[in-house]
Amino acid sequence: MTAQFPDAPTADDPLTATRRWVERAVIGLNLCPFAKAVYVKDQVRLVLCEATTPEALLERLAEELLHLRDTPAQTTDTTLLVHPHVLQDFLDYNDFLDAADALVESLDLDGVLQVASFHPDYRFADAPDDDIGHCTNRSPYPTLHLLREDSVERAVAIYPDPDAIVERNIATLERLGPDGWDALRRP
Repeated sequence: MTAQFPDAPTADDPLTATRRWVERAVIGLNLCPFAKAVYVKDQVRLVLCEATTPEALLERLAEELLHLRDTPAQTTDTTLLVHPHVLQDFLDYNDFLDAADALVESLDLDGVLQVASFHPDYRFADAPDDDIGHCTNRSPYPTLHLLREDSVERAVAIYPDPDAIVERNIATLERLGPDGWDALRRP
């Protein structure tokens, strides 16, 4: 299957576009079967980071990791740190993830919090560039997703077959196709 992925329409601000992506793609397509429960309870924190350098982003990431650590899950279960002005190049973004993981460890949060990654140009290393499966991790703007390990473990434990999520997501995106994915992201 050959797929083209035009640039996402960005007629509105990054948080509005990210919220729309969460509602239409992540929840609407059920790409993450665990997202809806925390979203409808308003336990998802969306944060706009105005950083223009990886160093400034790392500082803001540290603040958000500590905020999540210190906030009860009933108030904020997860955080999306949207950073539209830095790490636009996917390879630079991907390299930055090592620094993010090192930060989690240096803050003694390894096993407590984790950072997942979303990017407009996300590519899995073992898939062709035009594979629609990349869209499972494509967001309107570069985004770091801060997750509580215990929340992830609880969600996976009650899900009937967590290993099937990836295959189901790819099948969903193949049915949707590139045109459907593009339409989904329009304002």
